[in-house]
Amino acid sequence: MSKVATRFAPSPTGPLHIGGVRTALFNWLYSKNQNGKFFLRVEDTDKERSKDKYKNQIIQSLKWIGINYDGEEYIQSKKIDDHIKVANELLKNGHAYKCYCSSEEIEEQKKRSKQKKIPYIYDRKWRDKKESDAPKDIKPVIRFKSKIDGTTILKDLVQGDVEIENNTIEDFVILRNDGTPTYNLSASVDDYQMNMTHIIRGDDHKINTFKQIQIYKAMNWDLPSFAHIPLIHTIEGKKLSKRDKASTLDDYSKIGIMPDALRNYLLRLGWSFKDKEIFTLDESIKYFNLEGIGKSPSKLDMSRILSMNEHYIKNMDESELFDQFIEYCNLFKNEIKSDKKEKIKKSLSFLKNKAKTLEDIFNNGQYIIIDEVDFNKDDIRLIDDKAKKVISDFSSQFSKVDQLTKETLEPIVNELIKFHDTNFKGVGQPLRIALTGSKFGPGIYDIILSLGKDEVTKRLGNKKLG
Repeated sequence: MSKVATRFAPSPTGPLHIGGVRTALFNWLYSKNQNGKFFLRVEDTDKERSKDKYKNQIIQSLKWIGINYDGEEYIQSKKIDDHIKVANELLKNGHAYKCYCSSEEIEEQKKRSKQKKIPYIYDRKWRDKKESDAPKDIKPVIRFKSKIDGTTILKDLVQGDVEIENNTIEDFVILRNDGTPTYNLSASVDDYQMNMTHIIRGDDHKINTFKQIQIYKAMNWDLPSFAHIPLIHTIEGKKLSKRDKASTLDDYSKIGIMPDALRNYLLRLGWSFKDKEIFTLDESIKYFNLEGIGKSPSKLDMSRILSMNEHYIKNMDESELFDQFIEYCNLFKNEIKSDKKEKIKKSLSFLKNKAKTLEDIFNNGQYIIIDEVDFNKDDIRLIDDKAKKVISDFSSQFSKVDQLTKETLEPIVNELIKFHDTNFKGVGQPLRIALTGSKFGPGIYDIILSLGKDEVTKRLGNKKLG
């Protein structure tokens, strides 16, 4: 048996869809598990809609989530001559024929099928006609001569045996009348030339697989193994489309979902191994198999993605979390000044509390990042005369502190609670508003320790506090 080879074959006609990422992941993991090769094929034969920016986005997305392909990208449009050559061979061997139906005739056939409420299948008018009957003014398409009798069984590695009547597959076009190959021909030739052993893709390709099997058999090529993965649905149970929110990787990276967390989520979306939830990269490769893929569609659940991301934020090495956070800020927020970076790094242990995304950490640490406190309009109103006195008294006691620790701060706060006949909130809230601009945020001791003595002194003396 030849070494396992899989591929991911997106079209660069739009950003990479989350369903495509999962397909790429399953192909990559399967090949890695089997010590095989994984390739990226860019199916760019739709010249009108294919764009370099989408090709680059696909490559970047795979890189971001940690999927590395072997060798260079395989560019389909560079192989068109090979596809045409196979079409001509099929024509010569009697497995294909020229069809001279005009587009009006085809439209009429489609209309009649619609009226009868049956799926359109080309009526095979030119299947057995002589070339001498051909009209001179029509450029023909080349159609594959599909089997009419019997059934075909697809031994699907996920779905099990799938059987269809051969007469339900029409004589599909393999070369258009402008001489360009169609998807089923190009994909078959590419898969054969790339020595693909396993074709793992969405189950919306099932009918294409039956067509491609016929091309393989007509050319006497060894068949690869096929596995069809159920599609991803929205939480409402509809098929997820590119128009849906959170359908591309960019939608996730922008809000601060981390690649490892999303990869772990996608691995578990429609695949399971025992009752294990969290997989390191090495474990994903070690345990991945096609038997663990379910047969039903999976629902994309944003709350589950956020909870997976929260798990990674809480459990990953803090210096790695810091690096990912800074990279996130550089990409999607403003660059953070180096002195503030140090303060963020020291404060990550509490800034990451309750954070589900890197954006949450950014928002939690906003009071450190800013140069000037931006007061919440409603919260600044809470700074009444009593609150101003609390801030002023704290400020004068604070100036005498040499060593800034929770132990040196607690006596000051406790003394103020007693002196002003209040509670912890009565002291903590005015200080929090003065230091961060909002009554919400981390604990008051954490805020003071993270800002440092000079910054706290500066902020407590803010003229806007009155």
